Amino acid sequence: MTERIDAAVIGAGVVGLAVARALALAGREVVVIEAADTIGTEVSSRNSEVIHAGIYYPSESRKAVHCVRGRERLYAYCRRHGVEHGRIGKLIVATTDAQRETLAAIASQAVANGVDDLRLLEQAEVLRLEPALHAVAALHSPSTGIVDSHGLMLAFQGDAEDHGALIAFCSQVTGGAVHGSGAGIELCVEDAAGNDTTFRADIVVNSAGLAAQGVARAIGGVPDHTVPPLYYARGCYFTMSQRSPFSHLIYPVPEEGGLGVHVTLDLAGQCRFGPDVEWIDALDYTVDPSRANRFYPVIRTYWPDLQDGVLIPGYAGIRPKVVGPGEPAGDFLLAGPRRHGVSGLVHLFGIESPGLTSALSIADEVCEELGLTPREP
Repeated sequence: MTERIDAAVIGAGVVGLAVARALALAGREVVVIEAADTIGTEVSSRNSEVIHAGIYYPSESRKAVHCVRGRERLYAYCRRHGVEHGRIGKLIVATTDAQRETLAAIASQAVANGVDDLRLLEQAEVLRLEPALHAVAALHSPSTGIVDSHGLMLAFQGDAEDHGALIAFCSQVTGGAVHGSGAGIELCVEDAAGNDTTFRADIVVNSAGLAAQGVARAIGGVPDHTVPPLYYARGCYFTMSQRSPFSHLIYPVPEEGGLGVHVTLDLAGQCRFGPDVEWIDALDYTVDPSRANRFYPVIRTYWPDLQDGVLIPGYAGIRPKVVGPGEPAGDFLLAGPRRHGVSGLVHLFGIESPGLTSALSIADEVCEELGLTPREP
């Protein structure tokens, strides 16, 4: 028997939960289909937990627009809902005079993106803020912060459930089909016991993260050219047992595939370093302790006093990239009815950093694509 539902969201990461919340606030009855037994087990729980300012991304890209738009909304949401966070700021550091030009280019890009609060600090000012830091100059971003990502997801989940949403855990989409206009989208879902259920939904939002392309291809009737390739970029993080010497986030100038091995702080003040970038062919969250040997010389370019042997393997995250190594950085890709022609269906591809910062804004765009207007409480 086919069960009829109003809206299905596939994936209970931070963006999927934000979308479920927005759809529920728009008056839709929502079922979230999640393969794991809890929320946010993959991309959403394996990152730096940074609220980004929106500095680096190409102007008018979805990453730039959603990050800048989503940042202040996220801070306001955290204040209203008691989600632990801190607007602690970050320093983007030039460790040589040759990198000053890079700082200038970053500052120009930030202004183009609508980030107007960066300030260039010379060496003496940098040292007053962070005495342990080696830098000839730095850009100070006061709008960058940190957040309890799990607390945020719990708040999104609570909002969604308060407005009627349900989450089906340990449930995996194994297939589906697109039907004619008004007939809905069919989803075949298998639960943990191996039982199959067929749903037909008026709205389906695929926010499955690392599995988004596989889910899209499993739903018959979606044009193949609307599903981008998928590349895995693993990033490892290392922590240390000693007290952090820094009170700000510390970022070197960006590198290919990411923002370099940077220093982030958690809400308890513990220091972590990463991520690096390693292109892999299959999901693997292993942190090889020997990778620390690559971290030490990089970190010492901006923190020369880092002692040998203090880096401890932390965790690894995998970013779902839509472009491969050596190519220009990819953007968030929202494939909705205007792209693939299927009414009620939206795929979200390449949702990596700054996806957490952008979650509320991405959810708004999904609603706009579907012709819905969320009612903010």
